[in-house]
Amino acid sequence: MRPRPPPLPVLPLLLPLLLGGRGGGAPPLDSFSQLPAPENPKIHLYNAEQVLSWDPVTVGNETRPVLYSVQYKYTSSEWYDIDFRGLNCTRITDTECDFTAASLSKGFPPHFNITLRIRAELGELVSAWVIMPWFQHYRNVTIGPPENILVTPGEGSLIVRFTSPFEVDISIVALQYYIHYWEKAGIQEVKGPFMGNSILLDGLKPLREYCLRVKAELIWSNQNIIRPGHLSNISCYETTANASTKLQQAILIFLGTLLLVLALTGAFFFLVLKYRGLVKYWFQSPPRIPLQIEEYLKDPTQPILEALDRSSSPEEDCGPVAVITLPEKEQEDVLQRTLNQSTGPGSQPPGRGH
Repeated sequence: MRPRPPPLPVLPLLLPLLLGGRGGGAPPLDSFSQLPAPENPKIHLYNAEQVLSWDPVTVGNETRPVLYSVQYKYTSSEWYDIDFRGLNCTRITDTECDFTAASLSKGFPPHFNITLRIRAELGELVSAWVIMPWFQHYRNVTIGPPENILVTPGEGSLIVRFTSPFEVDISIVALQYYIHYWEKAGIQEVKGPFMGNSILLDGLKPLREYCLRVKAELIWSNQNIIRPGHLSNISCYETTANASTKLQQAILIFLGTLLLVLALTGAFFFLVLKYRGLVKYWFQSPPRIPLQIEEYLKDPTQPILEALDRSSSPEEDCGPVAVITLPEKEQEDVLQRTLNQSTGPGSQPPGRGH
């Protein structure tokens, strides 16, 4: 049984093996003994990412750039240059080689055993090959959290939708998901595994705030491998009310409104009874001067008695009486004119004879 390699995404460096140039031929020691080999090579496997990186090699005061070449092989096969499908990692100046596949049809097959080696080159000088431990992407990958998480609150439930952290070959492996959820300041619970990308959390309390995190897990059944992924960030949502809760809310709102109306009505009648004199004073119309007298006061030459006789009738009720106080001189003038109008022309005031 093949021993399991150490965990990734960073694989430890094995002892450099002096294997020679391409194709396995070992060059003489003096041809590369003066050129250091690349140090701290690392394999980064995260979701679909496959990246080999290393530290740059420095050679004294040399101004020429150091070049790097990377080769690969499958299990028990020959070494090959990485120069295929638009990817070139032969005699490059960069200190990394990105094998990340744009789709499953490109790059290294994720279920194959892949071994990489790297060396430095400077003119005629070459370094020793540094061989990396073999890896299988599905065996060693670090799985990130699901992406594009969308939560729809329901009646005492939450509907959680998301996308997979990366694309997998479903004929070889499967991704399953778990949801960690809890009522805010409550005990955390876990539901799963789920195979789909839409999960219903039901049986929750209505109108309560729940927090959740989602995690993906890779299952490779043929190899008996389970790779748990990272949890997503915490997000919180409030459930909506169900039918019974809505009915209870409607009843409470109706009763509250009714009690408020009754309280306001009672307070209104209490104030009216307590301050009825003041209310009666506010709503009582002030006394007004009769229209004829008001016109006479504006124009004293008008015959006031005849206007009063014409405008009054026995059937009319007596209205409010306005008492008008005039200066003494004006009172005598008004009385004299009134007597003159009542006696007519040629008449004499009472008490005077011819």
